[in-house]
Amino acid sequence: MIAEIIAAGSEMLTPHRQDTNSLFLTSELNALGVTVAFKTIVGDNLQHLTGAAAIAIARADIVLFSGGLGPTEDDLTREAVASALGITLHRDPELLQQLQARFAKRGIPMSPNNAKQADVLAGAEVLPNANGSAVGQFLHTSVASAGRIVILLPGPPREIKPMFAAECRPRLAAILPTRFLAKRILRMALLPESQVDARTAPIYRQYPDVETTILAHSGEIQLHFQSAAANLAEAQARVDELAGRIELEMDEAIFSSHGESLEEVVLLMLGMRGLTLATAESCTGGLLAQRLTAIPGSSRYLLGGAVVYADALKTTFADVPPELIASAGPVSGPVARALAEGIRNRTGASIAISITGIAGPGPGTGPDEHKPIGLVYIGLADDLGTQVKELHITGDRDRIRWWASQHALELIRQSLL
Repeated sequence: MIAEIIAAGSEMLTPHRQDTNSLFLTSELNALGVTVAFKTIVGDNLQHLTGAAAIAIARADIVLFSGGLGPTEDDLTREAVASALGITLHRDPELLQQLQARFAKRGIPMSPNNAKQADVLAGAEVLPNANGSAVGQFLHTSVASAGRIVILLPGPPREIKPMFAAECRPRLAAILPTRFLAKRILRMALLPESQVDARTAPIYRQYPDVETTILAHSGEIQLHFQSAAANLAEAQARVDELAGRIELEMDEAIFSSHGESLEEVVLLMLGMRGLTLATAESCTGGLLAQRLTAIPGSSRYLLGGAVVYADALKTTFADVPPELIASAGPVSGPVARALAEGIRNRTGASIAISITGIAGPGPGTGPDEHKPIGLVYIGLADDLGTQVKELHITGDRDRIRWWASQHALELIRQSLL
């Protein structure tokens, strides 16, 4: 059972507005065992919207429209769906009366164009809207073309969410076969997407009943698994079987097997071992500490640290010798080592991590003026000694800073394995 969501509105084809309703609707449909196979955004054009509706109705079991149910000339969802289905619209006198009463209660004259909000598709059930003037509409399989279910919903989130919960969810649950959707997420840091796919594709191709999606984002690869079955235990068993085989293949590269973030995993591992952490950051300006402190309860394991952006503060807060900074340069392996060891001694932390680098867009200064943008050094000091990692990160300033923090977190995790 697959669904398509169509968001109507030219504003969502600009940089200024996003379609967030489809995220909510996808979650609701997944809970009913329905997979969303397509999402479409269409501007306020009758021809375009009619064409999109016809395509969706031909290929999806359930088609949901959000938006385009208002009173203005560019609210065209009702007309487009009627045209795509080859059915008529009729003006419902009871709905028209309710609209008139709504405006009268507020002491506002109803504009003539508001009357179009009383237009109903032939055979559709009206879905009342407790939070606005645009009612929804629900076409049962016996009415819609080729046995489809077609649902029209208003665009504002404060209207669509309660309407779906109160009116659509019960109707769909009564019609649809009982299906349960199980999901798992595996997460890996700093691996190329192509490498992950090359190693895992031979495994996940053996599970056609489990939908596998690979996502690459900001120094991380995610494998999403999803399967539907007549009972949750069966669906979960298939997902878990596949995930288990992938875990055996990727082994320690996987930092999370149930969707936890890298910073959550690092803090969990520190807690399990009774260890504490401190940070000394230069080019990342506290980004690493921010990521860690965003996790509730992090204060039990993260003692704190310092943003040592200026060279003088590397000495003041982490006891880095000024002559070392002058000779090796603040962006260097020796300074990263001294930063990690210095902040560990100052705080008494079990583990200390340091980051120093050139994030750009301009070059370094002084001893670092000839070093390339993207050069980063990470130091980690613990009871076993101090290790330093040299990185060459490409991209803009934000990317370099984020990837540096990602490498730092992964280095901490690897040290705790």
